[in-house]
Amino acid sequence: MSVTEARRERWEAVMKRAQLPTEMATYFTEASIEKVKVSRKQKMWTFYLRLETPVPPNVMFAMQKQVAEAFHPVVQVQFVVRYQQADLEQLIEMYWHWIRKKVAQNLSPSAAGWLSRAEWTMVDSTLTLSFPSRMMTQMAVAKQLDQVVSSLFQEVSGTRIQVKLQVDANSQAQEQFREQREQEEKKLIQEAMVSLEEAASAPDEGGAEEEGPVTIGYDFNDEPILIKEITDEERRVCIKGKVFKVEMRELRSGRTLLTFNVTDYSDSIAVKVFARDKEDAATLTRIKDGMWVALRGSVQYDTFARDLVVMANDIREVKPYKRMDTADEKRVELHLHTAMSAMDGVYDPGEMVKRAAEWGHPAVAITDHGVLQAYPDAFSAGKKHGIKILYGLEAFVVDDGVSVVMNEEKRLLKEDTYVVFDVETTGLSAMHDEIIELAAVKVENGAIVDRFESFVNPHRPLSATITELTSITDDMVKDAPDLDAVLPDYLNFIEGTVLVAHNARFDMGFLQAGAKKIGREPVKNPVIDTLELGRLLYPRLKNHRLNTLCKQFDIDLTQHHRAIYDAEATGYLLWKMLEDCVERELPRLDQLNQLTGERDVSRLRPFHGIVLVENLTGLKNLYKMVSESHLNYFHRTPRIPRSLLQKYREGLIVGSGCEKGELYEAALTKSPEEVEAIAEFYDYLEIQPIEVNRHLVEKELVENEERLRDANRLLVEIGEKLGKPVVATSNAHYLDAWDSPFRDILAFNQTGGFRNSGPLSPVHFRTTDEMLAEFSYLGEEKAIEVVVTNPRAIADRIEEMKPFPDDLHTPIIEGAEEELRQICYDTAREMYGEPLPTIVEERLEKELGSIIKHGFAVIYLISQKLVVKSLQDGYLVGSRGSVGSSFVATMSHITEVNPLPPHYVCPSCKHSQFIADGTVASGFDLPDKDCPECGSNMKKDGHDIPFETFLGFKGDKVPDIDLNFSGEYQPQAHKYTEELFGKDYVYRAGTISTVAQKTAFGYVKKFEEEKGQQWRSAEIDRMVEGCSGVKRTTGQHPGGQMVIPQNLEVFDFTPIQRPADDVKSETITTHFDYHAISGRLLKLDILGHDDPTVIRMLQDLTGVDPQSIPVDDPEVMKLFSGTESLGITPEELGTVTGTLGIPEFGTRFVRQMLEDTKPTTFSELVRISGLSHGTDVWLNNAQDLVRNGTAVLSEVISTRDDIMIYLIYKGMDPSIAFKLMEKVRKGKGLTEEEGELMRQHDVPQWYIDSCRKIKYMFPKAHAVAYVLMAVRIAWFKVYHPIEYYATYFTVRADDFDVELVLKGKDAVKKAIVEIEEKGVSASPKEKGLLTILESVREMLARGLTFQRVDLYRSDATHFKVEGDSLIPPFSSVSGIGTNAAKNIVVARQDGEFLSIEDLTKRARVTSAVVEVLKRLGCLDEMPESNQLTLF
Repeated sequence: MSVTEARRERWEAVMKRAQLPTEMATYFTEASIEKVKVSRKQKMWTFYLRLETPVPPNVMFAMQKQVAEAFHPVVQVQFVVRYQQADLEQLIEMYWHWIRKKVAQNLSPSAAGWLSRAEWTMVDSTLTLSFPSRMMTQMAVAKQLDQVVSSLFQEVSGTRIQVKLQVDANSQAQEQFREQREQEEKKLIQEAMVSLEEAASAPDEGGAEEEGPVTIGYDFNDEPILIKEITDEERRVCIKGKVFKVEMRELRSGRTLLTFNVTDYSDSIAVKVFARDKEDAATLTRIKDGMWVALRGSVQYDTFARDLVVMANDIREVKPYKRMDTADEKRVELHLHTAMSAMDGVYDPGEMVKRAAEWGHPAVAITDHGVLQAYPDAFSAGKKHGIKILYGLEAFVVDDGVSVVMNEEKRLLKEDTYVVFDVETTGLSAMHDEIIELAAVKVENGAIVDRFESFVNPHRPLSATITELTSITDDMVKDAPDLDAVLPDYLNFIEGTVLVAHNARFDMGFLQAGAKKIGREPVKNPVIDTLELGRLLYPRLKNHRLNTLCKQFDIDLTQHHRAIYDAEATGYLLWKMLEDCVERELPRLDQLNQLTGERDVSRLRPFHGIVLVENLTGLKNLYKMVSESHLNYFHRTPRIPRSLLQKYREGLIVGSGCEKGELYEAALTKSPEEVEAIAEFYDYLEIQPIEVNRHLVEKELVENEERLRDANRLLVEIGEKLGKPVVATSNAHYLDAWDSPFRDILAFNQTGGFRNSGPLSPVHFRTTDEMLAEFSYLGEEKAIEVVVTNPRAIADRIEEMKPFPDDLHTPIIEGAEEELRQICYDTAREMYGEPLPTIVEERLEKELGSIIKHGFAVIYLISQKLVVKSLQDGYLVGSRGSVGSSFVATMSHITEVNPLPPHYVCPSCKHSQFIADGTVASGFDLPDKDCPECGSNMKKDGHDIPFETFLGFKGDKVPDIDLNFSGEYQPQAHKYTEELFGKDYVYRAGTISTVAQKTAFGYVKKFEEEKGQQWRSAEIDRMVEGCSGVKRTTGQHPGGQMVIPQNLEVFDFTPIQRPADDVKSETITTHFDYHAISGRLLKLDILGHDDPTVIRMLQDLTGVDPQSIPVDDPEVMKLFSGTESLGITPEELGTVTGTLGIPEFGTRFVRQMLEDTKPTTFSELVRISGLSHGTDVWLNNAQDLVRNGTAVLSEVISTRDDIMIYLIYKGMDPSIAFKLMEKVRKGKGLTEEEGELMRQHDVPQWYIDSCRKIKYMFPKAHAVAYVLMAVRIAWFKVYHPIEYYATYFTVRADDFDVELVLKGKDAVKKAIVEIEEKGVSASPKEKGLLTILESVREMLARGLTFQRVDLYRSDATHFKVEGDSLIPPFSSVSGIGTNAAKNIVVARQDGEFLSIEDLTKRARVTSAVVEVLKRLGCLDEMPESNQLTLF
């Protein structure tokens, strides 16, 4: 054997071990291994591979990877490649793209961009790279690009070449010409500037010009280039595209900088532009997201952003590029998805509807996957844009009517003969594919008594997919007999038997087609489908595949997907199933179909279908059907059994759907007769563009595109024959073709389902002409019929309707208006006496008039009943939002907040005195006063809050009454609502969770990384923007309940479902997001909150009624400005105020506010609360005013109501004051005219400036309610400290670290310092612990102590008071969960634990819990077991 032969033999041995596929190995037939270098230390083998001819990079690296995997993990493998006679030019051409890619990875993306713009020539062994600019060449030299390219080429060729970098001669000449031209332009620009200045100084005779298109800098007509062509720094470029992510900021230097991104859909890039002067800055503010611009400037590398950016000099607004539908007669899209198709659709319903309207389409259908959640937005958009909305659904349908036995006969199961068979085929279509293997076993009495097996020559090559699936190769079938030789023998073999197959409809389809091909009669034998039988007998299995069922019964299944082995396994499986049937008293074959009703249909394979709503009856039926699909048939998707669809079919139009529908699948795989039978079920048949279904060809499920056209032609023929309209749809998932990456990214990041690996089908919204072109193969007349005529006819057939009724529909409570009026007047008279003071009666009448007139009385009355029930059960209720602005709410006991002006009222003789001049902000701040009539101590109340802030200036805004119930009591409040109205009329308010920007960014980066993309930051921003806002899942409002009126059904408003589609949840929510239907149904906000829980616990511990606590106690007020009331110094406490642990006032942010303002009154605390919850109300606004002495705390704007009340007291008309308040609170600022109006009413300039900075403001009523709770808790902190700390730590027991606390003051202080030093890097758990430790330090400083955890005295979850000390609960111990804690407490009620073994057994605690208790000393002297021993 020669040396060369030996070397080639070595290589063949390597290829054999690596099992290289034939198509790969052909590239290496002449290859040989020159030598192998072995590194024992690194466990590395280096193969020196010599090749005769160049090998493409994808083949080369695939081979190297496969060889490396073959030797792994024994050794690592690497290659050194050399060529016998290398054609260097051919090699560089072949590997040029790979070299650029490696340069991007190893050097920089910019360098790879330079290479893409370079021209290369190879002479001898010198590669010359010519760049288009001198700057680019200099940068390439600086980056040593020549050496990098040379070493990369040597890596793939074994040849070292010289690389020369130079400027292209033509480019150099052009560059010189450009420089000369720029100098000339600069001169012209200077002349133009002089002319402009002269023009600007000339008197304006024509008045102000209208605001035209945005223009910055000089006019230009440069030809724009594609953004994707920008790969390096450039002196000047011109681009055109759409603006997004606009941001303007003022730099420290005083200059204004505008940054934004521009996309032309080939790529995106960041743009920066500096304002030259104030005029420029004003113009820059007009550049908005969505605008299209042409711009000119230089491309520079931004070191901060680490990316190329365009420094724009000249910007010109241009007409946006929009695809338009220019057909004379427009189509109607009947298959369209929105962002409510979870992780699949891209655009909001409004955007999709808007596009259809812009194109002049008369109507558009909304057909999201399994849900109807786009209806509310689609309805609003249809109304706005004047287009008819067709409400629909792409349903996941399951066929629950599939029989177990076909051709059933009365035959005894145990006494029959069965032929269990399986076919392997070239594909899925019985019409177009061929049988390649036919195998069967004959079964009698559970034993296999005979076999039949034969390959069949299909006379066509097998696809790689079929070979991979079946292990059958072309060599195995090329000499096999033809079907007409095999099938007659098989038909003789099965004569008189019962046929059996797993998924029998597939196998029987090929068998019947084969019989037809050879001219034989259809097979009439009874057939059992073990797939359907398995579903009925064993509904709880996760699936009913053959391998799953065989595993269940320990049946050996080798070489799955080879016919004979599958048949044998199915034979043994069949007998197990028949035995189970006989045990269930079903001994006959014809009885098996009686099992149908027991099938778990939610796990059947669904197919798609389109359902359109024809009228209001259909709308309600669809709501019912979708509700059942979510509640009763949800498995990964909400499934609709065919029988359910039939049940609710009235008023609905059913279409056959996309390629995942049963009809199109049948058109590809079954006979025309079978397809026609399936088509009978549908009202119309759907076909789609070939491009949409091309993926079936790419996946080798269909051999070519012509088959897709044939399927569409067949459906058109069947439609004509059956008189059913055929419609062409685009299956639109987004607007334009360039949006497709958004859907690819979403699909790639889906959880719990298939993660798509390649680009998805192009499913953009197509115009009429685009669709006519797609279906031109049907002929012009037929194309117009399916694209335009038929869809429009269906749209015309559908009535215009709304997804839910107009106006608010509240529950019916007979006499609600009179009852509410009576309650209010009874309470008012009890409080203010008879006759009522004028101010009280006028306020009551004003509010009751609006409330009753607009039908809101029942809303108040329901809230009243809920609050009164909670108070009767011993739990206070706090109000949220603006409800405290309503005096009717106060008089009906819904809120404690009294919105009347500050006043005194005598509890004895009812004498009252109101201070209505604005000099006092809260009645709680009035000095104590005895009644001038009877001498009794007068009660103080009133916070001066206008009613308009709750129900609007006209009193017609639907009241949103938010109530804070105790977290412990919240479930009982929800249950009481169901008792009031009935369970069928109360549902939790549903929510829809969408992809947040932060999540979308993660999706985009993951996709970019795994797909090997290298996107600019601006392009990433575009992708993030496109993926944001898409539905991810559903949820529920934390306390919201939607109440249905008793004279209507929930299905008149919305379908229903479980939150997050959790089939185990007992909660039922509205299907529509509660915001969409909040103006149609009553929403009760029954929220759980800690404050009422804490108040109740303090009441239980102290016996003090919280409503009797004075809210102006001087010692309590001192807490908010110092620590004196606690009896400790600020140094001991680590903070200058005593508000640690007080709701609203314990955070570091608010404590700093308290330090700045030193409040002394209740109204100032209300202001602090308002300031802390607003946006740009305190920081950069009121804080500066207070610190520089411009205003004091009582003067600055703190809550939204302040503005209206202040302006009214200044003499402004109340309606104008209300309007200005609304503008400011929503962050809309003030116009110059509005500012002037305020100045005319003596409003100081600082007040006006403050209004202009505000972005959001808190309602005063909400702040008052919060402060009221906070002051009560503060009172307990001052006067009942140990009980206060017991309650505080109980509510936060989960964050408590009892082992650390028991180490004492110094350990606590040390831990506080350590966490504080971490700053923002501290974990959320550490930040929670810090809050606890600060209060622990305070408690210890006040001379109070903690005892050890005690096995017999500690509670499960509550800190217990014992003198001046606290006994921690078990749940405060890290490592002991709530359940374990409760188990210990329950177990010890049966007596002391005899041993650790006894504790473990009775309390059912783990060894880990036992170890924790040992460490804490709880089990000292307790024996390990109950057994006594002498030693």
